[in-house]
Amino acid sequence: MKHAARPYLILLLVLGAALLLSAAVGSVFIPLGALVELLIAHLRGLPPEEALRPFDVILFGLRLPRTLLMALAGAGLAGSGAAYQGLFRNPLADPYLVGVASGAGLGAVIAMSVGALQGHLFAVPAAAFLGALLTVWVVYQLARVGRSVPTTNLILAGVAVSSFATAATSFLMLVSVNEVRRALAWILGGASMSGWPPVLAMLPYVGVGLSVLMTTGHALNVFQFGDDQAKQLGLPVERARLIVVVAASLATAAAVSFAGIIGFIGLIVPHVVRFIWGSDYRRILPLSALGGAAVLLTADVLARVVLAPQELPVGIITALAGAPFFLWILRRARSQAYW
Repeated sequence: MKHAARPYLILLLVLGAALLLSAAVGSVFIPLGALVELLIAHLRGLPPEEALRPFDVILFGLRLPRTLLMALAGAGLAGSGAAYQGLFRNPLADPYLVGVASGAGLGAVIAMSVGALQGHLFAVPAAAFLGALLTVWVVYQLARVGRSVPTTNLILAGVAVSSFATAATSFLMLVSVNEVRRALAWILGGASMSGWPPVLAMLPYVGVGLSVLMTTGHALNVFQFGDDQAKQLGLPVERARLIVVVAASLATAAAVSFAGIIGFIGLIVPHVVRFIWGSDYRRILPLSALGGAAVLLTADVLARVVLAPQELPVGIITALAGAPFFLWILRRARSQAYW
Protein backbone atom coordinates (compact mmCIF):
# COMPACT_ATOMS: atom_id res chain seq x y z
CA MET A 1 0.00 0.00 0.00
CA LYS A 2 2.83 2.40 0.93
CA HIS A 3 4.68 1.50 -2.26
CA ALA A 4 1.56 2.17 -4.37
CA ALA A 5 1.06 5.61 -2.79
CA ARG A 6 4.69 6.70 -3.18
CA PRO A 7 4.39 8.09 -6.76
CA TYR A 8 1.38 10.20 -5.78
CA LEU A 9 3.21 11.49 -2.72
CA ILE A 10 6.28 12.41 -4.76
CA LEU A 11 4.29 14.27 -7.42
CA LEU A 12 2.12 16.02 -4.84
CA LEU A 13 5.27 17.34 -3.14
CA VAL A 14 6.70 18.45 -6.49
CA LEU A 15 3.40 20.11 -7.39
CA GLY A 16 3.27 21.85 -4.01
CA ALA A 17 6.77 23.23 -4.53
CA ALA A 18 5.85 24.39 -8.05
CA LEU A 19 2.71 26.12 -6.74
CA LEU A 20 4.71 28.01 -4.10
CA LEU A 21 7.40 28.94 -6.63
CA SER A 22 4.82 30.20 -9.13
CA ALA A 23 3.03 32.22 -6.47
CA ALA A 24 6.28 33.81 -5.25
CA VAL A 25 8.19 34.58 -8.45
CA GLY A 26 7.39 37.45 -10.79
CA SER A 27 8.16 41.10 -11.42
CA VAL A 28 7.69 41.55 -7.65
CA PHE A 29 9.16 38.70 -5.60
CA ILE A 30 7.08 37.65 -2.59
CA PRO A 31 9.26 36.15 0.19
CA LEU A 32 8.25 32.68 1.30
CA GLY A 33 7.56 33.83 4.85
CA ALA A 34 5.22 36.58 3.63
CA LEU A 35 3.55 34.14 1.25
CA VAL A 36 2.83 31.64 4.02
CA GLU A 37 1.59 34.37 6.36
CA LEU A 38 -0.83 35.69 3.75
CA LEU A 39 -2.17 32.22 2.95
CA ILE A 40 -2.71 31.45 6.64
CA ALA A 41 -4.39 34.82 7.22
CA HIS A 42 -6.84 34.23 4.37
CA LEU A 43 -7.58 30.69 5.50
CA ARG A 44 -8.39 32.01 8.97
CA GLY A 45 -10.43 34.91 7.58
CA LEU A 46 -8.11 37.55 9.07
CA PRO A 47 -6.99 40.78 7.36
CA PRO A 48 -3.31 40.88 6.33
CA GLU A 49 -0.80 42.95 8.27
CA GLU A 50 -0.26 46.49 7.04
CA ALA A 51 3.24 45.73 5.74
CA LEU A 52 1.97 42.75 3.74
CA ARG A 53 -0.97 44.44 2.03
CA PRO A 54 0.91 45.23 -1.24
CA PHE A 55 1.91 41.56 -1.44
CA ASP A 56 -1.67 40.57 -0.66
CA VAL A 57 -3.02 42.50 -3.66
CA ILE A 58 -0.43 40.96 -5.98
CA LEU A 59 -0.84 37.43 -4.66
CA PHE A 60 -4.62 37.12 -4.58
CA GLY A 61 -5.44 39.53 -7.37
CA LEU A 62 -2.89 38.40 -9.97
CA ARG A 63 -0.36 35.75 -9.03
CA LEU A 64 -2.55 33.05 -7.45
CA PRO A 65 -5.22 33.08 -10.21
CA ARG A 66 -2.49 32.73 -12.83
CA THR A 67 -0.86 29.92 -10.87
CA LEU A 68 -4.10 27.96 -10.63
CA LEU A 69 -4.94 28.62 -14.28
CA MET A 70 -1.63 27.21 -15.47
CA ALA A 71 -1.89 24.25 -13.10
CA LEU A 72 -5.32 23.40 -14.48
CA ALA A 73 -4.06 23.76 -18.05
CA GLY A 74 -1.07 21.52 -17.39
CA ALA A 75 -3.21 18.87 -15.70
CA GLY A 76 -5.75 18.94 -18.53
CA LEU A 77 -3.13 18.69 -21.28
CA ALA A 78 -1.08 15.92 -19.66
CA GLY A 79 -4.10 13.88 -18.59
CA SER A 80 -5.59 14.14 -22.07
CA GLY A 81 -2.26 13.28 -23.67
CA ALA A 82 -2.01 10.11 -21.60
CA ALA A 83 -5.55 9.14 -22.59
CA TYR A 84 -4.92 9.70 -26.31
CA GLN A 85 -1.68 7.73 -26.19
CA GLY A 86 -3.51 4.84 -24.59
CA LEU A 87 -6.50 5.05 -26.91
CA PHE A 88 -4.45 5.17 -30.11
CA ARG A 89 -1.72 2.86 -28.76
CA ASN A 90 0.72 5.41 -30.13
CA PRO A 91 3.49 7.05 -28.07
CA LEU A 92 3.46 10.02 -30.47
CA ALA A 93 -0.21 10.87 -29.82
CA ASP A 94 -0.85 14.16 -28.04
CA PRO A 95 -3.92 16.17 -26.96
CA TYR A 96 -4.00 18.01 -30.28
CA LEU A 97 -4.14 14.92 -32.50
CA VAL A 98 -7.85 15.20 -33.40
CA GLY A 99 -7.72 18.91 -34.24
CA VAL A 100 -8.34 20.55 -30.87
CA ALA A 101 -5.47 23.04 -31.18
CA SER A 102 -6.10 24.04 -34.79
CA GLY A 103 -9.83 24.43 -34.17
CA ALA A 104 -9.21 26.52 -31.07
CA GLY A 105 -6.70 28.67 -32.93
CA LEU A 106 -9.16 29.31 -35.75
CA GLY A 107 -11.93 30.22 -33.30
CA ALA A 108 -9.66 32.58 -31.38
CA VAL A 109 -8.41 34.37 -34.48
CA ILE A 110 -11.97 34.74 -35.79
CA ALA A 111 -12.96 36.40 -32.49
CA MET A 112 -9.94 38.70 -32.70
CA SER A 113 -10.84 39.66 -36.27
CA VAL A 114 -14.46 40.61 -35.53
CA GLY A 115 -14.54 44.18 -34.29
CA ALA A 116 -17.81 43.77 -32.38
CA LEU A 117 -16.27 41.06 -30.19
CA GLN A 118 -13.02 42.80 -29.29
CA GLY A 119 -14.39 44.52 -26.21
CA HIS A 120 -15.78 41.36 -24.61
CA LEU A 121 -13.63 39.74 -21.92
CA PHE A 122 -14.42 36.12 -22.77
CA ALA A 123 -14.89 36.48 -26.54
CA VAL A 124 -11.56 34.91 -27.48
CA PRO A 125 -11.59 31.95 -25.05
CA ALA A 126 -15.26 31.25 -25.77
CA ALA A 127 -14.64 31.26 -29.53
CA ALA A 128 -11.55 29.09 -29.07
CA PHE A 129 -13.50 26.61 -26.95
CA LEU A 130 -16.34 26.38 -29.47
CA GLY A 131 -13.88 26.09 -32.36
CA ALA A 132 -12.05 23.24 -30.64
CA LEU A 133 -15.21 21.27 -29.85
CA LEU A 134 -16.67 21.86 -33.32
CA THR A 135 -13.46 20.63 -34.93
CA VAL A 136 -13.46 17.45 -32.84
CA TRP A 137 -17.10 16.83 -33.78
CA VAL A 138 -16.34 17.26 -37.50
CA VAL A 139 -13.33 14.94 -37.24
CA TYR A 140 -15.37 12.30 -35.46
CA GLN A 141 -18.15 12.46 -38.05
CA LEU A 142 -15.70 12.24 -40.95
CA ALA A 143 -13.98 9.24 -39.38
CA ARG A 144 -17.21 7.33 -38.76
CA VAL A 145 -17.83 4.20 -40.82
CA GLY A 146 -21.34 2.98 -40.09
CA ARG A 147 -21.53 2.64 -36.31
CA SER A 148 -17.79 2.31 -35.80
CA VAL A 149 -14.97 4.86 -35.78
CA PRO A 150 -11.70 3.16 -36.79
CA THR A 151 -8.62 4.58 -35.08
CA THR A 152 -6.78 5.11 -38.36
CA ASN A 153 -9.72 7.06 -39.80
CA LEU A 154 -9.84 9.24 -36.70
CA ILE A 155 -6.16 10.14 -36.97
CA LEU A 156 -6.32 10.81 -40.73
CA ALA A 157 -9.46 12.93 -40.37
CA GLY A 158 -7.79 14.86 -37.56
CA VAL A 159 -4.75 15.61 -39.72
CA ALA A 160 -6.89 16.73 -42.68
CA VAL A 161 -9.21 18.98 -40.65
CA SER A 162 -6.25 20.40 -38.69
CA SER A 163 -4.51 21.35 -41.93
CA PHE A 164 -7.63 23.13 -43.17
CA ALA A 165 -8.13 25.00 -39.88
CA THR A 166 -4.45 26.00 -39.76
CA ALA A 167 -4.63 27.34 -43.33
CA ALA A 168 -7.78 29.32 -42.50
CA THR A 169 -6.10 30.72 -39.38
CA SER A 170 -3.05 31.82 -41.39
CA PHE A 171 -5.29 33.50 -43.98
CA LEU A 172 -7.18 35.44 -41.30
CA MET A 173 -3.92 36.55 -39.69
CA LEU A 174 -2.69 37.84 -43.04
CA VAL A 175 -5.83 39.87 -43.81
CA SER A 176 -6.21 41.13 -40.22
CA VAL A 177 -2.84 42.85 -39.93
CA ASN A 178 -3.63 44.69 -36.71
CA GLU A 179 -4.39 41.47 -34.85
CA VAL A 180 -1.35 39.44 -35.94
CA ARG A 181 0.72 40.21 -32.84
CA ARG A 182 -2.15 39.44 -30.48
CA ALA A 183 -3.01 36.22 -32.32
CA LEU A 184 0.61 35.11 -32.38
CA ALA A 185 0.97 35.74 -28.63
CA TRP A 186 -2.15 33.65 -27.98
CA ILE A 187 -1.01 30.82 -30.25
CA LEU A 188 2.39 30.66 -28.51
CA GLY A 189 0.65 30.04 -25.20
CA GLY A 190 0.46 31.69 -21.80
CA ALA A 191 -2.04 33.20 -19.38
CA SER A 192 -3.33 36.15 -21.37
CA MET A 193 -6.16 36.93 -18.93
CA SER A 194 -5.79 37.91 -15.29
CA GLY A 195 -7.97 37.53 -12.21
CA TRP A 196 -10.29 34.81 -10.97
CA PRO A 197 -13.01 34.76 -13.69
CA PRO A 198 -10.88 32.75 -16.19
CA VAL A 199 -10.04 30.20 -13.48
CA LEU A 200 -13.69 29.80 -12.50
CA ALA A 201 -14.73 29.53 -16.16
CA MET A 202 -12.09 26.91 -16.96
CA LEU A 203 -12.38 24.78 -13.81
CA PRO A 204 -15.67 22.94 -14.51
CA TYR A 205 -14.66 21.82 -18.00
CA VAL A 206 -11.18 20.62 -17.05
CA GLY A 207 -12.59 19.10 -13.87
CA VAL A 208 -15.34 17.18 -15.66
CA GLY A 209 -13.02 16.07 -18.47
CA LEU A 210 -10.32 14.79 -16.13
CA SER A 211 -12.83 13.19 -13.75
CA VAL A 212 -14.32 11.16 -16.60
CA LEU A 213 -10.86 10.21 -17.87
CA MET A 214 -9.86 8.89 -14.45
CA THR A 215 -12.63 6.29 -14.76
CA THR A 216 -11.32 5.01 -18.12
CA GLY A 217 -8.03 3.55 -16.88
CA HIS A 218 -9.21 -0.07 -17.10
CA ALA A 219 -10.67 0.48 -20.59
CA LEU A 220 -7.39 2.01 -21.81
CA ASN A 221 -5.49 -1.00 -20.41
CA VAL A 222 -7.77 -3.30 -22.41
CA PHE A 223 -7.32 -1.16 -25.54
CA GLN A 224 -3.62 -2.10 -25.53
CA PHE A 225 -4.57 -5.58 -26.78
CA GLY A 226 -6.21 -4.15 -29.91
CA ASP A 227 -9.85 -3.52 -30.76
CA ASP A 228 -10.70 -7.12 -31.67
CA GLN A 229 -9.20 -8.55 -28.50
CA ALA A 230 -10.83 -5.78 -26.45
CA LYS A 231 -14.24 -6.75 -27.84
CA GLN A 232 -13.61 -10.39 -26.96
CA LEU A 233 -12.75 -9.31 -23.42
CA GLY A 234 -16.15 -7.64 -23.14
CA LEU A 235 -15.18 -4.00 -23.63
CA PRO A 236 -17.78 -1.88 -25.53
CA VAL A 237 -15.07 -0.50 -27.81
CA GLU A 238 -17.00 2.21 -29.66
CA ARG A 239 -18.65 3.60 -26.54
CA ALA A 240 -15.38 3.56 -24.60
CA ARG A 241 -13.56 5.29 -27.47
CA LEU A 242 -16.24 7.98 -27.69
CA ILE A 243 -16.07 8.62 -23.93
CA VAL A 244 -12.28 8.99 -24.01
CA VAL A 245 -12.31 11.27 -27.07
CA VAL A 246 -15.07 13.53 -25.68
CA ALA A 247 -13.59 13.78 -22.17
CA ALA A 248 -10.02 14.35 -23.38
CA SER A 249 -11.15 16.89 -25.98
CA LEU A 250 -13.23 18.76 -23.40
CA ALA A 251 -10.29 19.08 -21.00
CA THR A 252 -7.90 20.04 -23.80
CA ALA A 253 -10.29 22.58 -25.32
CA ALA A 254 -10.74 24.30 -21.97
CA ALA A 255 -6.99 24.38 -21.36
CA VAL A 256 -6.21 25.75 -24.83
CA SER A 257 -9.01 28.32 -24.67
CA PHE A 258 -7.54 30.12 -21.65
CA ALA A 259 -3.83 29.25 -21.86
CA GLY A 260 -3.21 29.17 -25.62
CA ILE A 261 -1.56 26.38 -27.58
CA ILE A 262 1.14 24.88 -25.36
CA GLY A 263 3.07 22.02 -26.90
CA PHE A 264 4.87 18.99 -25.51
CA ILE A 265 3.21 18.89 -22.06
CA GLY A 266 0.67 16.30 -23.19
CA LEU A 267 3.33 14.39 -25.12
CA ILE A 268 6.32 14.29 -22.76
CA VAL A 269 4.77 14.05 -19.28
CA PRO A 270 2.89 10.75 -19.91
CA HIS A 271 6.13 9.30 -21.34
CA VAL A 272 8.05 10.15 -18.17
CA VAL A 273 5.29 8.79 -15.94
CA ARG A 274 5.08 5.56 -17.95
CA PHE A 275 8.86 5.15 -17.97
CA ILE A 276 9.21 5.59 -14.20
CA TRP A 277 6.02 4.04 -12.82
CA GLY A 278 4.84 1.49 -15.37
CA SER A 279 2.16 1.14 -18.01
CA ASP A 280 -1.03 0.76 -15.95
CA TYR A 281 -3.34 3.54 -17.11
CA ARG A 282 -5.20 3.51 -13.81
CA ARG A 283 -2.02 5.12 -12.44
CA ILE A 284 -0.73 6.87 -15.56
CA LEU A 285 -3.79 9.12 -15.88
CA PRO A 286 -3.78 10.71 -12.38
CA LEU A 287 0.02 10.81 -12.20
CA SER A 288 0.19 12.50 -15.60
CA ALA A 289 -2.32 15.15 -14.49
CA LEU A 290 -0.26 15.91 -11.37
CA GLY A 291 3.00 15.92 -13.31
CA GLY A 292 1.58 18.08 -16.09
CA ALA A 293 0.45 20.72 -13.61
CA ALA A 294 3.90 20.80 -11.98
CA VAL A 295 5.80 20.92 -15.28
CA LEU A 296 3.70 23.70 -16.81
CA LEU A 297 3.95 25.78 -13.63
CA THR A 298 7.74 25.42 -13.72
CA ALA A 299 7.81 26.40 -17.40
CA ASP A 300 5.62 29.41 -16.64
CA VAL A 301 8.04 30.56 -13.92
CA LEU A 302 10.93 30.24 -16.37
CA ALA A 303 8.95 32.27 -18.92
CA ARG A 304 8.73 35.10 -16.39
CA VAL A 305 12.41 35.19 -15.37
CA VAL A 306 14.46 34.23 -18.45
CA LEU A 307 14.22 37.70 -20.05
CA ALA A 308 12.84 39.63 -17.06
CA PRO A 309 11.22 42.13 -16.98
CA GLN A 310 10.01 40.98 -20.41
CA GLU A 311 7.89 37.84 -20.30
CA LEU A 312 8.19 35.04 -22.84
CA PRO A 313 5.18 33.01 -24.05
CA VAL A 314 5.25 29.79 -22.07
CA GLY A 315 4.85 27.78 -25.29
CA ILE A 316 8.37 28.80 -26.29
CA ILE A 317 9.77 27.42 -23.03
CA THR A 318 7.94 24.10 -23.34
CA ALA A 319 9.08 23.75 -26.97
CA LEU A 320 12.73 24.53 -26.17
CA ALA A 321 12.72 22.02 -23.32
CA GLY A 322 10.40 19.45 -24.88
CA ALA A 323 11.89 19.11 -28.37
CA PRO A 324 15.31 17.77 -27.24
CA PHE A 325 13.60 15.47 -24.77
CA PHE A 326 11.33 14.18 -27.52
CA LEU A 327 14.34 13.45 -29.74
CA TRP A 328 15.92 11.55 -26.85
CA ILE A 329 12.74 9.48 -26.53
CA LEU A 330 12.83 8.62 -30.23
CA ARG A 331 16.46 7.58 -30.01
CA ARG A 332 15.82 5.47 -26.94
CA ALA A 333 12.81 3.83 -28.60
CA ARG A 334 15.04 2.67 -31.45
CA SER A 335 17.41 0.86 -29.10
CA GLN A 336 14.92 -0.63 -26.68
CA ALA A 337 11.14 -0.94 -26.59
CA TYR A 338 9.77 0.47 -23.37
CA TRP A 339 6.32 1.34 -24.71
